[in-house]
Amino acid sequence: MGLIIDQRTTYRVPNDPASPIRHAWEILKRDHEQVLGATPAIVKGEGDRAEVVIRYATPEDRCPAWPESYCFRYIKGCAGIELHIAASDDLGLVYGMLEYSRKHLGVDPFWFWADLSPERRSRVDLSVEDYDSPKPFVRFRGWFVNDEVCLIGWKEEYPPNREVWQPVFEALLRCGGNMVIPGTDLPKDGIHADLAAEMGLWVTHHHAEPLGAEMFLRAYPGKKASYQENPELFELLWEDAIEKQKDRNIVWVLSFRGQGDQPFWIQDPAFNTPEKRGEMISRVVRKQYDMVHEKVAEPYCCVALYGEISELYKAGHIDIPDDIIKIWADNGYGKMVSRRNGNENLRVQALPGPEDNGKHGIYYHVTFHDLQASNHLALFPSPTDLIQEEVEGAFLAGANDYLLVNSGNIRPHVYTLDLIRELWMQGRADAEEHLKSYVNRLFPNRRGEIAELFREYAQRTIPYGPNEDDRAGDEFYHHPARIIVGHWLQGKSDQPLTRLYWATGVADFSEQVEWFRRKCAEAIPGWRVLKERIDQLLPELADPDRLRLKDHLLLHVELHLSGCEGFDALGKSYSAYREGIYPLAFVYASQAMWEYRRGQVALQEAEHGKWADFFRADWLTNIESTVRNMDTLRRWLRIHGDSPDFFTWYKEHLMPETEKYIYLENTHRNPLLDDELAKRLAKKFGV
Repeated sequence: MGLIIDQRTTYRVPNDPASPIRHAWEILKRDHEQVLGATPAIVKGEGDRAEVVIRYATPEDRCPAWPESYCFRYIKGCAGIELHIAASDDLGLVYGMLEYSRKHLGVDPFWFWADLSPERRSRVDLSVEDYDSPKPFVRFRGWFVNDEVCLIGWKEEYPPNREVWQPVFEALLRCGGNMVIPGTDLPKDGIHADLAAEMGLWVTHHHAEPLGAEMFLRAYPGKKASYQENPELFELLWEDAIEKQKDRNIVWVLSFRGQGDQPFWIQDPAFNTPEKRGEMISRVVRKQYDMVHEKVAEPYCCVALYGEISELYKAGHIDIPDDIIKIWADNGYGKMVSRRNGNENLRVQALPGPEDNGKHGIYYHVTFHDLQASNHLALFPSPTDLIQEEVEGAFLAGANDYLLVNSGNIRPHVYTLDLIRELWMQGRADAEEHLKSYVNRLFPNRRGEIAELFREYAQRTIPYGPNEDDRAGDEFYHHPARIIVGHWLQGKSDQPLTRLYWATGVADFSEQVEWFRRKCAEAIPGWRVLKERIDQLLPELADPDRLRLKDHLLLHVELHLSGCEGFDALGKSYSAYREGIYPLAFVYASQAMWEYRRGQVALQEAEHGKWADFFRADWLTNIESTVRNMDTLRRWLRIHGDSPDFFTWYKEHLMPETEKYIYLENTHRNPLLDDELAKRLAKKFGV
């Protein structure tokens, strides 16, 4: 005998359920209605039969003993088979309900973010097989919703409201995640932290906001942000933060950085040696540790070994109690080495050594924002094998107590977040098998071809340096381009741009511009081929699948291709300018603007349906700013020879020879607009 789930199926949930159970039930109820076409009925009386019973476990269930576990038990009653979803704690019940939704109703963990609605069915037949949840490989596993400008700008309300955050936290729970940093430096009165706690998630903190406390300079404007001089003021903020959160599930971040997420000694230069800096950090961490233990029984605490703190710790200048989880960070590009700081790139291994005792975890980026070459709007630029190898390597080094993933704006990074889901649940993954599984879930047809397109994406990204992770994301085309335009228009072309040495090495400005132009020009053919292959496949797909492929792959290809073509045209503009061919420089600058604008158009085309305005707050890659910079450049270039009447280039290059010497100026002086002039000159020059 089996169990049939259909429109008449009844459920029983705990009486007066805790907040996480209420949220999970609302999700499950919606899923049931989406799949079976009717709102499920709830029975409350113990004597009333329900086909699906959601309850806390009893010893007879023999439910797994670890925290957040659950089990499915099929029980034969006098009226038939019942499925009991049982767990010993709230989060276990949440996971059990969501696993029932995935396994039996067919709801994908990323259904919302991938526009992957579950299949409508008249009934679901369940085989009567008890099930025990597997133990997650990582104890604390979650997302840092960081650089989340798209989520911020998606709706009018600020800070983002429940409508924005609920699908974020739902997806994280569906992925088996149990921990979140809900946003970056958002107002404390926002819904984000409260809703995360309501839904059962452990909340943790940004390393620049230890204990989740208010920033010192916000709380005490005009005071010096020095713990040496104002320890009591810092401690008041920490005490207040602990008091407000002590009754919640918190992974307490202990840390001490300066205001604005920078080293504290920038504001307090008396700490001018590694020994002084390490002693201060050790003292503050111990103080925070003691304060938390005074208010919270058996708290979980962690320290982020990020940036300069990692260097001080490895050099032996920081002392941290063994029961604090030490968090190691990748470099923003997926490699477990120290991150690049300006032009300095030491690439010191960022993993615990055999001599490092205690608990360890990692903070890992599948998306990053660094004003250099990171991926923010676009997919991770390296092959996903890199993610698999680096995360598994961190686990082997003992960093398996905690995994926090920089998830950005969620929607652009579904593919890589899904891979991380496998890694934190199982401790291992096969990137190739994961790709096949991922494509099979998202696309019912042409799966082999689509998988190959995803593989090819990482082969087309620009390798800008000697390391395997030196591959360009979308920011590569924009921040350096705007820096170049600013340097050029400020009349500094005779000076190198030291801010770009991380990419070009030490070189003259003209060589730097040419370096970027050449890198982008070399990548253009590959991106064009990939785009053409996607375009050829799209008509063969059903409408929902076509839209999904456009949103989750073609958009990313368009961002790279438009960026490459825009930067190539910018480099050509500078070369023409140096040769004194100002009309041609103007044309190339206009073409750069048009190409970059194609990236804007691609974002706008992805704002269909519920995604209206999703990319309007693109303030980090900021394609709109790049477009404006190119417009400023071409206007500036037009002054070189076409000013003051802005008719000279038309007369010189476009006016028929028979008209040049006989026209009357009072009837032929309507200057062409920049776009029209550029298009006509481009045709004239054959570019």
